[in-house]
Amino acid sequence: MSTDAIVLLKEDHKAVRKLFRDFEAAGERATKTKSRLVRQIIEELTAHTYIENQVMYPRVRELVPEVDGDVLEGYEEHHVADVLCAELALMSPRDERFDAKTTVLIESMNHHMGEEEGEWFPKVRAALGRKELQEIGEELLEAKQKAPRNPAHPRALKKAADALFR
Repeated sequence: MSTDAIVLLKEDHKAVRKLFRDFEAAGERATKTKSRLVRQIIEELTAHTYIENQVMYPRVRELVPEVDGDVLEGYEEHHVADVLCAELALMSPRDERFDAKTTVLIESMNHHMGEEEGEWFPKVRAALGRKELQEIGEELLEAKQKAPRNPAHPRALKKAADALFR
């Protein structure tokens, strides 16, 4: 398995996108399926935004200052995702706004992942060497082991609060 930071993050994106597609294909009456899928989406996104916010974004800001604006935008997009995940964690698929809120989360994160992959990952790859990306990847893997998977977890709440005051 590669420890290249960008490869690892793209693998996370791929897994999340599959969950998004499964949710969209579930149909209006598939409440049990939607409940399970949204729970998985929340877990994956909570862990993913945690490792990006704690490891990737600070390292990239330090090593590739020309993408600082992209990183700051990423923090804000993660904040929106964290809020939506926290709200969805408290909802039932039977709630009137459950599908709409999930759709907004999906659209927002698809936009975010597209920007990362299409705009700033190439800049980061061009600026950093293979060794640096592997070192960051190892840090990402380590952080993922302790990453919260529930938006109400104290580490997730602290991450959200920290992002507000960056």
